[in-house]
Amino acid sequence: MSVAMPRTATRGVVYIHSTPKALCPHIIWALEGVLGAGVTVQWTEQPAAPGLVRTELSWASESGTGARLASALRGWEHLRYEVTEEPSPGCDGSRWSHTPRLGIHHTWTSANGDAVVNEDRLREVVVLSQGSPEAMREMIEELLGLEWDDELEPFRYAGDGAPVRWLHQVG
Repeated sequence: MSVAMPRTATRGVVYIHSTPKALCPHIIWALEGVLGAGVTVQWTEQPAAPGLVRTELSWASESGTGARLASALRGWEHLRYEVTEEPSPGCDGSRWSHTPRLGIHHTWTSANGDAVVNEDRLREVVVLSQGSPEAMREMIEELLGLEWDDELEPFRYAGDGAPVRWLHQVG
């Protein structure tokens, strides 16, 4: 007999770093579909990309919600976003980063937000790099999502001081 483990509560943030205004209602619908509740956010101009807007939404729900949010937003052209999920009992933290050029990248995160790479992935890097320090550096940078960070950094900085809304899932 197996017993279903209860899902643990966690929280996170959805950062829409840049999107065309026409996508805003679709983004809201996607977030509401995952969170099971109405969402109200304040869209502000994105200084790093004139003509585009940005917003942030803090959420609290069951573990795994971050992955569902990232999946709901995945694949839209011209959308830059990140979704974070804090660690919870029995679950690692995570961050999903998406850019139109690179697509989506997932990394596990520690309690302080550092990227975490598991030992099997590191072993694979050692084997695949065949002793080349340059190849090893490039593979580790890919595991850490450095290219995504580099592309998103101007959009993150432009969001400093932006309003944040909290949404707690009911039920």
